[in-house]
Amino acid sequence: MYDRIKGFRDFYPAEMGARREAIDTLEGTARRYGFREIATPTLERAEIWTDKSGDDIVDELYAFEDQGGRHVTMVPELTPTVARMVVAKQQALSKPIKWFSTRPFWRYEQVQQGRQREFYQTNVDIFGSAEPEADAEILAWAADALTGLGLTGEHFDFRVSHRDVLGGLIEEYAADAGTDVDVEAAIRAVDKSDKIDRTEYLGLLEGAGLTDAQAESFAGLIERNDLEAVLAHTESADVTDAVENLQAVLAAAEDFGVREYCTISLETARGLDYYTGVVFECFDSAGEVSRSIFGGGRYDDLIESFGGQPTPAVGVAPGYATLTLLCQRAGVWPDEELATDYYVLQVGDTRPTAARIARELRAKGHVVESDVAGRSFGAQMNYADSINAETVVIVGEQDLANDEVTVKDMDSGDQVTAPVDEFPGEYEKPTIDDFE
Repeated sequence: MYDRIKGFRDFYPAEMGARREAIDTLEGTARRYGFREIATPTLERAEIWTDKSGDDIVDELYAFEDQGGRHVTMVPELTPTVARMVVAKQQALSKPIKWFSTRPFWRYEQVQQGRQREFYQTNVDIFGSAEPEADAEILAWAADALTGLGLTGEHFDFRVSHRDVLGGLIEEYAADAGTDVDVEAAIRAVDKSDKIDRTEYLGLLEGAGLTDAQAESFAGLIERNDLEAVLAHTESADVTDAVENLQAVLAAAEDFGVREYCTISLETARGLDYYTGVVFECFDSAGEVSRSIFGGGRYDDLIESFGGQPTPAVGVAPGYATLTLLCQRAGVWPDEELATDYYVLQVGDTRPTAARIARELRAKGHVVESDVAGRSFGAQMNYADSINAETVVIVGEQDLANDEVTVKDMDSGDQVTAPVDEFPGEYEKPTIDDFE
């Protein structure tokens, strides 16, 4: 007996049916916004990640040397891959480029609630627009996708910030004190602030180069989440520009009908270093899901860093593990049960007629099963019940001798006969009511 590998999951039909419904909702919403589907490789050159983050990141990857001697990895995230794709055909692609895809990713990390080593995400990205409307459209897509699943503002909120507010304030504190500060380390400390106690948080800020007093002042300022207070405090043009950009994005989100889902949260930083502007994370409003549901933001420098022309970009990537937790908590996750419209039951030598009925029902778009195992009448009825068949069409030798079939409603147990030549006939979804 072989055991499943830790951090990897099996999805049986009922559970996969619910996941497919959720995926279809997110992808259908993306298509309505004009995003176009792409497909990407499972393997990439590991240098895409090690060149940016150092060789230590290999410990977090499923990386190996292939038979051609190339250092490759199973893809841990999509953004570098789509950046590579944009660079490859940048001159030929119409701007803005609006892409989405749903696929698995792999990271060798600690398994915990909502996080496996193999996980699935729907990535949605816009390349080629620096306007606030692009950021707002990503927020609008995310909100519409979640409400399409049945969630409301009572279930989730988007905590929205701007990386340059944090970075600019940190640099301003450093300039005032005449000290060197590791801005990225300080931002990563902010990103961890809700997961650690305040003493440890302040210690990380001090470790990045802020003094004790600066760490207290900086933490207190951003905890207020008051953009006007930030403007009153700062003399930095970069911080002022960032605040104004964030305000413009929120104004566009208002016009797009999703401002109600957005909360200013200057402690939201996103840990990845490639983010450059507005960032956001989606959280469970009730706090029952202990971590971010998903996040996104602007990464205007990434395409250029991959050798392309300067190209602004913004995106988001909901993952289905945490999304499932949120929807289950809210009671809106699709039912994890099989659903079948018709089971065509054969008794005796009736296959030609039973097959014709099944074909015609499927042609009308219904989910139809019939016997492929030579089972008895009772065994077929039990199977029809196990797959939640709404209607059973009994095609028996005696029925056909009378030019009839029997139509049985599985919920009520009621059944009627119908002329075999009129079933399914012109009815889009024939039931017992059509033949009583």
